[in-house]
Amino acid sequence: MKLFENIKDFFFAAEDDDVDFADAPVRNDPRAERAAAAIEHEEAVAAAEGGNAGGNRRNKVVNIQATAQLQVVLVKPSAFTDAKQIADHLIAKKTVVLNLETASPENKRRIIDFLVGVAYANGGSLKPVANLTYIITPYNVGFVGEDLVGELENNGVFI
Repeated sequence: MKLFENIKDFFFAAEDDDVDFADAPVRNDPRAERAAAAIEHEEAVAAAEGGNAGGNRRNKVVNIQATAQLQVVLVKPSAFTDAKQIADHLIAKKTVVLNLETASPENKRRIIDFLVGVAYANGGSLKPVANLTYIITPYNVGFVGEDLVGELENNGVFI
């Protein structure tokens, strides 16, 4: 009979054995700690200036993209095998200046076709900037100078 009582106690714990999760320790989240520290700092600054910290915090707009660094990568591929590394730069949202002076005519066409596909898949674009030189921009980078592109096309430079 003792065996059945042990099994019953194992599966159906007594009510006084219930665990209270409210007293359980909470894991520290570094992001939550940084956010709390930022709020405390903001409140301290607002209190020092005599303002209302809660009101200022609600009206504050922060551009998250402002902290990101935009990078431009200059590449001069000579073979189609170099196109994968260029595609990796585009996927990482880096602007690429592509100089195709050293590539063979067949490789030029293959590289451009491949990179136009990569740019399109990521929402970017490829524009000629000089003879055999192109700029490939991700979706978050604007390109000003459409009249230059038109001038290049009038002079015989086509994508």
